[in-house]
Parts: sequence; C-alpha cells; structure tokens
Amino acid sequence: MALDFAAGCVGGAAGVLVGHPFDTVKVRLQVQNVDKPLYRGTFHCFQSIIRQESALGLYKGIGSPMMGLTFINAIVFGVQGNAMRKLGRDTPLNQFLAGASAGAIQCVICCPMELAKTRMQMQGTGEKKSKRKMYKNSLDCLVRIYNKEGIRGINRGMVTTLLRETPGFGVYFLAYDMLTRSLGCEPEDPYMIPKLLFAGGMSGIASWISTYPVDVIKSRLQADGVGGVNQYNGIIDCVRQSLKKEGWRVFTRGLTSTLLRAFPVNATTFATVTLFLMYMREGEECSIQDPEPQSVQLQPLQPQTQPTSIVLQVCGLSTGIHDNKGELTLGQMNPLLWISM
Repeated sequence: MALDFAAGCVGGAAGVLVGHPFDTVKVRLQVQNVDKPLYRGTFHCFQSIIRQESALGLYKGIGSPMMGLTFINAIVFGVQGNAMRKLGRDTPLNQFLAGASAGAIQCVICCPMELAKTRMQMQGTGEKKSKRKMYKNSLDCLVRIYNKEGIRGINRGMVTTLLRETPGFGVYFLAYDMLTRSLGCEPEDPYMIPKLLFAGGMSGIASWISTYPVDVIKSRLQADGVGGVNQYNGIIDCVRQSLKKEGWRVFTRGLTSTLLRAFPVNATTFATVTLFLMYMREGEECSIQDPEPQSVQLQPLQPQTQPTSIVLQVCGLSTGIHDNKGELTLGQMNPLLWISM
C-alpha cells in the first residue's frame, strides 16, 4: 500500500509537470476580459506568455498543485478503494459511484489548492518581471486570503468545485472501465500498455468535456477580486453576466488547451506509475490481502469470459474485490484517478 501511494505521488508529480503549462493557458483564456482580450486563442496565448513572461510564466502557480498532490492522492485512493469494497461488485455503475464519492470528498483539499493556483497564474499577466507581486508563492497566497477573508475566502468556489469534481470523477471511472473492457486489456496482451494509455487519455478527455462549463465558472469565481474589485455576486450572477456579455461560447473558453493537456497528462501519469511499480517490485510475487488476517496468494488468472476493467495485477494494484461468484476481480485501484482537473 505504501509503495502504491509513493507510485501515485511520483506519477502525479510527473503529470503536473507535463500538464501545468496547458492549465495556465486554460485559466488565462477563461478569465480574460472580453472587452479587452489579451489573447486570440490557445496558441497565441502560449506564444504571448513565453514572449512576455518567459517559459517560466507557463509554470506560475505550480507550487499549489504540487503541495496538494500528496493529500489529494491519499484521499482519492482511500475513498475510492473503500467505496468499491462497500459496493462489493466491479460494475460500471459502481465504478462511477466510487469515483464520484472520491471526487466529492477530495474537494476539501482541491478547492483551496486550485484557488491559490488560479491567483498565482493570473499574477503578473503580460509582465516578464512583475513590478509588485501580491503573493510570494502559493502558501503565501492562501495565508493572505485567509487573513483577509477567513475560511470562506480560501474555500471560494467550493460549490462549483463539487459540481465539477463529483460527476467528473464518476465519468472518468465509467469511461475508463468501459474502454478497458472493450479493448480487452489482459496481462498476456503485448499491447496492454498502449491500450491502457489510450483508455486513460480518452477517459480524461471525456471527464473534462462532461464538466467543462462548470470549470469555466469556477475559474472566474476564484479569479474574481484579484484586482481588488469583485465582479460577481455568486454562481448564478457569474453565469448570467458571462452569458450576457459573451454568449454560450463562453463555456468553451480554454477547452482546446484543456483537451490538449488531458491526454498527455493521463498518459504520463500512467506510464510513470507503471514503470515505478514494475521497477520497485521486480522479482516480487504479486499478492493481495484478504479482509481476514490470513493472506491469500494471487494465482495467475485464467481466461475469463467477462473482461475485467483494470488488469494491473502484475503491478500489485488489485485489491480483492469479490464478484457474486466469490471470485477475485481486478476493477479497483485506478492509477490515473487524481488528474483533472
């Protein structure tokens, strides 16, 4: 369990490093002033940030997701695993419900983390060297917001985060489960890794598409007040003003950079987790723990008529979920579940 957790942290960190530049572009496009837009689109935004703020400008606010990574992984892995054990069967619906519950609970950490990330990403927009920085780093950002606005301030956007994360994680798990089953991912398959990479990347894209309009509103609410003036009075007011000024297309702002980010981030995270576990467990036998004190040796699986959703027993990620026949199934711990968002 500790090794799986360490692999999750390493893989998640790799995913953040790969995907953060795309996230910075997404946030800039989502919250820019429609009357005086700084960027014409995704690629223009990339070019402008690099030209005006250097390549490091794309990594503004990266400290916040890096800091929150460990806590989010712990929450998501624990909640999703316990939910699957309680639900008892590895089915697409249960994958959705377990993922949704994990997504909802991890918002406690995710919301303040993304608030700090958004504020840091908006700081010094268009400046290579900011003349006056409001925040020194992500932690300083949260401390300053707390001192000024209290607990409510650092949880700004919590409702929209819940509305995004809960169905988003559910859709991710459902899509991943259906793709791995339909692709026939089995340990003996020489193309298992490419198939799982494809399934993870496409599931991430499906998850983002399903909740992206909510993410736009969340970003706007969390960036509101950066210049000292609050533009929105709440979620409904933000939706109303955004639709009035920019039309329905407002809910697709930054979508291109988000989808460009979703696939490589999921692929990078999965590859890192898999390689880490295979290297660390080289020469070890895969085993799982039964709820009872006795340990059970995991025997090589025989061909099954019903394909399993995740076939990572070679890496020791199965957790002993039992189906209605009492046989071990493998649809449990998804190493890509912490990306999103």
